[in-house]
Amino acid sequence: MVTDEQVRLLMSLISRGIPRVTAAAKAGMSERSAAKYARSGSAPSVAKVAHTWRTRPDPFVEVWPEVEELLRQDAGLQAKTVWRELNERHPGRFQTGQLRTLQRRFNAWRATSGPDREVFFPQVHAPGERAQSDYTDMRKLEIRIDGELFPHLLYHFVLTYSNWESVSICPSESFESLSAGVQTALWRLGGVPQDHRTDNLSAATHELAESRGRDFTERYRELTDHYGMTASRNFPGNAHENGDVESSNGGLKNAIDQRLRLRGSRDFASRPIYAAFVDACVAGRNATRSTRFEEERGHLRPLPARALASYREFYATVSRASVVRILNRSYSVSSRLIGHQLRVRLHADIVELDYQGARVAVMERLIGKKTRRIDYRHLIHSLVRKPGAFRRYAFRDDLFPRLEYRQAYDALLAADSTHADFDYVRILHLAESDGEELVRTALVVLLDTTAVPSYEAVRALVRGPRTESGVPFMEVGDPDLRVYDRLLSADHQIAEAA
Repeated sequence: MVTDEQVRLLMSLISRGIPRVTAAAKAGMSERSAAKYARSGSAPSVAKVAHTWRTRPDPFVEVWPEVEELLRQDAGLQAKTVWRELNERHPGRFQTGQLRTLQRRFNAWRATSGPDREVFFPQVHAPGERAQSDYTDMRKLEIRIDGELFPHLLYHFVLTYSNWESVSICPSESFESLSAGVQTALWRLGGVPQDHRTDNLSAATHELAESRGRDFTERYRELTDHYGMTASRNFPGNAHENGDVESSNGGLKNAIDQRLRLRGSRDFASRPIYAAFVDACVAGRNATRSTRFEEERGHLRPLPARALASYREFYATVSRASVVRILNRSYSVSSRLIGHQLRVRLHADIVELDYQGARVAVMERLIGKKTRRIDYRHLIHSLVRKPGAFRRYAFRDDLFPRLEYRQAYDALLAADSTHADFDYVRILHLAESDGEELVRTALVVLLDTTAVPSYEAVRALVRGPRTESGVPFMEVGDPDLRVYDRLLSADHQIAEAA
């Protein structure tokens, strides 16, 4: 298609006395086109007539009043929905390719006769005035830690003026993760903005009585008061009021995804290595905002003398089942602690248990639908003396540390249900004393050969066969007396040196 610039070049060349054939070639058009524009003297944009007429009849002219009536009832109806309705009302009247025509008519109706659309108002941000917080779900990026999927969130903190950001990895939207994320960001920043805005996070807000809306929790107010920040939040259902961090969420995830693609793998050896990778991504994004950030940093208020603890602390007593209950979730501990009161420190991702000032356990915090973490090592010494308790034990399913253990128990039930519990509990006791992986390997061998994985069969593979007296067989070789000769020689050399 000939452009205005080509025609201007053509006319310039002709005006300088260059033959039209040559001028057409230099302008990049045919001689016939050159003759046409030389005669008219008009540019293509001027000569072009706007296409305002239809090339074929509108198939929806007669039924459009029906469509408008449907749209007046509910302007949110989509063209595909109405298309199916029209085909039910008028079978065989419309062709599949006419759906696009109906969609264009919908767009035209909404632009001229539809309801008013929501207007978003760009805001002016002042340096040091506001920070915004949000969480973003990272499951779609399919991060793996040591080969296992790592479902997690990122806590995301953004300064609205410079868009400087800070990110923390967390398992859930708990107050502990919010407190740790905010404080990590502020101490990295080296200052405090005037206001901190969130949406209506359950970690920061709670429902008021008699449906009077939501307000900030006491713990969240303590956090913002400690740093001298004003707490603000969105109106429910208006996430765009937290727009800076909301829009940054997508950019952040995309940046991490692109770096993962360059890296060629989404698997990390450990969580600290993954955290360092995320921090490097964020640092790269912050590097492009250095000018506005330096300007903003001068308007931040100073940090307090110390940070607040980012964990919740309380006490819990270990039950007779060797279990401690923490926020309606059960964690097993050593049976030696039954009846004792433990100090609980509940962090965003771990639970710390102390007894009389000494750390007795550190466990991953349970979140979501997980309601218990029972470690067979804490219970097996009692269970091996009471094997009959196994079958109806409330947390029995947690006593299968690997799939092969569950398969072994099912095989024992099928072979002899009367002694299955006794055999399995002893196998579990063997795993506690000799090693879970060693026993699992023995179970794999027995299950592959369809042999019954009895305790004696597993024990023979793990420890070797028993002797007639029942004492484990140990092969002892002849002593190597040359060792003693070398020792005597060494002593003689030492004596001579003395």
